[in-house]
Amino acid sequence: MTAGEPAADAASSFDPLRPRLVRVAYRMLGSIADAEDVVQDAFLRWLGTDRGAVREPEAFLRRVVTRLCLDQLKSARHRREDYVGPWLPDPVVEPEPVEDVTLPLMLALERLSPLERAAFLLHDVFGLGFDEVAEAIGRDPAACRQLASRARDHVRAERPRFPVEKGHGLEIAAAFFAASREGDMTSLRTMLASDVAVYSDGGGKRPAGLRPIVGFDDVMKLWESLARFFRKGTSQVVRYGFVNGLPGFVTRENDGMLQTTALLVEDGQIRAIYVMRNPDKLGHLEPTRH
Repeated sequence: MTAGEPAADAASSFDPLRPRLVRVAYRMLGSIADAEDVVQDAFLRWLGTDRGAVREPEAFLRRVVTRLCLDQLKSARHRREDYVGPWLPDPVVEPEPVEDVTLPLMLALERLSPLERAAFLLHDVFGLGFDEVAEAIGRDPAACRQLASRARDHVRAERPRFPVEKGHGLEIAAAFFAASREGDMTSLRTMLASDVAVYSDGGGKRPAGLRPIVGFDDVMKLWESLARFFRKGTSQVVRYGFVNGLPGFVTRENDGMLQTTALLVEDGQIRAIYVMRNPDKLGHLEPTRH
């Protein structure tokens, strides 16, 4: 057997599972780069494992990924405390709505302890039994049941209650883009809920609000000031889609950088606007250059 054969054998059993493992890690961490690093670390551990003794590779690797994520979350908590302005998860843009973990729910998960977050995601989102959750996080099943229950109580308000229909959501996103870029304040007023809020993440790298802007009047003032800015240049839609489960769009802004906008729509009105401007979180959306 050559030195390359063990690696090829490990990759052949690992690679089909990689997308699902990245999905677990991303839901835990909110960072695509961190999720990919964790999954690659899991592969290196898989390479050194007696794979013939592993009866269920996916369950084994999910446990490895979960434990690596728990370690990451402890350090991430400290990094978030030093973050400039509101923190938003890396945007994942998809053509279809994903309703299991939308952007508001991901933000709610940030308020949980790492163990609560893991128990909730593994059981409520990925559908694992509490025996398997217990193996993954190193607690007994009764404790895991309690952790998931506490998490559920904390995030209940952020679970999607009446998900917006795909076509309607994309229509609202297109109307919002047109009105906000053209300075059509009359149309914007009809779209926004009275308690609308804007969250923008620039990470200290690009201009963005240092705190959320909450309330109809303040949000309208923001868009009135932005309208003057938009008139000076062009903001082009790269594509419409669902940003972390919410209708929205990817744009190329006046500075040449990408930006994502996600809209929380309830009862036909926009209740929250999430704008990602941090270039460190947008690189994966850039078209591949050859």
